[in-house]
Amino acid sequence: MVRKGYGWMLKEASRLYRQEVYDCVVKHKAVMPRVALRYTIELMPQDMRKAAMSKS
Repeated sequence: MVRKGYGWMLKEASRLYRQEVYDCVVKHKAVMPRVALRYTIELMPQDMRKAAMSKS
């Protein structure tokens, strides 16, 4: 539940601070749980979502 919670919080923050949240996700995606990552990028444009979900 915590993973979903902070994913949701980041998703809501991305409404106003999209680039800052995206930069944070890209920086921490190696250690960020996938469920939190998916919640976070839910409202982002397709190209940002694709880049955030990439393994590299």
